[in-house]
Amino acid sequence: MKLLGRKKDNEGEPAATDQGAAVDGSGSTPAGSAPTTAPKGRPTPKRNEAAKRRGPVAPAPLTAAEARQRRKELRGPKLSKEERKIERITRRADMADRREKMMAGEESYLLPRDKGPVRRYVRDIVDARRNVLGLFMPAALAMIFFMLALPSLQFQQILSYAMLVLVVIMAIDGFIVGRKVNHMVDEKFPGNTESGFKLGLYAASRASQLRRMRAPRPAVNRGDKIA
Repeated sequence: MKLLGRKKDNEGEPAATDQGAAVDGSGSTPAGSAPTTAPKGRPTPKRNEAAKRRGPVAPAPLTAAEARQRRKELRGPKLSKEERKIERITRRADMADRREKMMAGEESYLLPRDKGPVRRYVRDIVDARRNVLGLFMPAALAMIFFMLALPSLQFQQILSYAMLVLVVIMAIDGFIVGRKVNHMVDEKFPGNTESGFKLGLYAASRASQLRRMRAPRPAVNRGDKIA
């Protein structure tokens, strides 16, 4: 007489035997041992292979001295005074060379905001134009100096009105240069997808700087015709 569930258990025995055979890699199960699955916590083959590729991981330092020693080893051999001096000179020369190439307008050395033929064209338009915006910084500094040097209340009130008028003039000139830039860019680059507001703001910010302080430096002269 078969007990309830015995048939189900008997049917499952071959599968368990096969599973045990797959674990130990042989075609049979060792005598006296029941078929078992892989123990928990063992890494999967993929994770194990990744660990082999990475190699052994160094243990964490136990003391501050050990941590300092490890940082020294990572930095490499200690340089002498002359070697450090040569390294500083080389680094400064490299930085100066990169800055000079950026000021000259080489595309690979420009900041992200200055890259592209559209931005170069905008810079040429601004640099060839006589901008009233360029007078804002020196005029504002002169007014602030006079306000501090002459503490007369009436004179300071006059300068405050003059400053307000100057701001209005600068805003009007910035609007004019922005419209001009967008109009010329649309004609030169019909497929341009950059917004007109960004181009106008870029042109106005460059026009508000003194010519000798613009970066990259101007590639055209004042009054040159930009086509």
